[in-house]
Amino acid sequence: MKFGIDRLLTDEALRRPLEGKRVSLVAHPASVTAGLDHSLDALIARGVNVTSAFGPQHGLKGDKQDNMVETADETDPQYGIPVFSLYGEVRRPSGQSMSSADVFLFDLQDLGCRIYTFVTTLLYLLEEAAKSGKEVWVLDRPNPAGGPVEGTLLREGQESFVGAAPMPMRHGMTMGEMAQWFVAHFKLDVSLTVIEMRGWQPGHAPGFGWPEDRVWINPSPNAASLNMARAYAGTVMLEGTNLSEGRGTTRPLEVLFGAPDINAKAVLGQMERMAPAWMRGCKLRECFFTPTFHKHEGALCNGLMIHAEGPFYDHHEFRPWRLQALAFKAIRALYPEYEIWRDFPYEYEFDRLAIDVINGGPALREWVDDREATPEDLDTLASSDEAQWRGEIAPHLIYG
Repeated sequence: MKFGIDRLLTDEALRRPLEGKRVSLVAHPASVTAGLDHSLDALIARGVNVTSAFGPQHGLKGDKQDNMVETADETDPQYGIPVFSLYGEVRRPSGQSMSSADVFLFDLQDLGCRIYTFVTTLLYLLEEAAKSGKEVWVLDRPNPAGGPVEGTLLREGQESFVGAAPMPMRHGMTMGEMAQWFVAHFKLDVSLTVIEMRGWQPGHAPGFGWPEDRVWINPSPNAASLNMARAYAGTVMLEGTNLSEGRGTTRPLEVLFGAPDINAKAVLGQMERMAPAWMRGCKLRECFFTPTFHKHEGALCNGLMIHAEGPFYDHHEFRPWRLQALAFKAIRALYPEYEIWRDFPYEYEFDRLAIDVINGGPALREWVDDREATPEDLDTLASSDEAQWRGEIAPHLIYG
């Protein structure tokens, strides 16, 4: 199969509209060709007139480890072009940076999750291009989580850098499809071109979202595997808690939780009693780890490892958002006074709890903390939102 970047590089007819124009590239470490050449190098080698580049959260080089660690603008040492940071002094392209090119190629690998900030970066780029009369080309890449949709919709007034629009946590779209939905939803007057993939079959074996013939490259420092990408729509919620998401270990965001003062086996048993159907599609395994940095640094944590991979993975049964919600609910039942929710500035939001910012509203937190609320209550709320979202995005899906 071919990703958007590979089609652009190998098809002269696709590149022809770029002739005589200044081109900018929005990229990160996973912006590579099938041969693992970085898109910036490959485009310039092919003769494309690249006059600037942009780096999203974690930087063009992907070297910034944690959230709210900013990257400065710089000059590329090899090509001498400006590299503008979209996670530094600004998170939205400025008039100065937009004046550096005529066409903006967006080539970021996404994880299929609303909170992954590359989604918001795409919207901001489209909005600024509409204002300045620039073109945006999305060089499409797979959604490694495939097409399933899951989670409650972001509520009006809950927008943030991790909540660009009223979409669920697990949005089920590629960036090319998302760009088309953004243009329609926000009624943007912008010139958008999607360089589609060829041969991508989401929801089908063997890859279900990620083709087996393509190497996985971290799009951000803690996105180290396909297993993480599949679990992320659930495990990212741990960022809004006092439970470890495994940062400071070799398998971050692949654990359902970790803490020095929680019995993981007891939590697993409580989850099985509460909603065993929400645990399908993967294998949960008790694990122990000692984070070398971040939450519970230097403390031995007991937790549950998620294996949404190999023979344990069922693409059509795995529901990471519900799985993570169930873990919170089980912890609340076993440890009623446990301070699950972490109160700290999260992605430039200072007045709301991080878990509410992550979920686009307080519904999930309130469900966890309500001792009378049942799994059926959350399922009813989420199922309605999921059905609404599927209907809304249907006209914009490219790959079926």
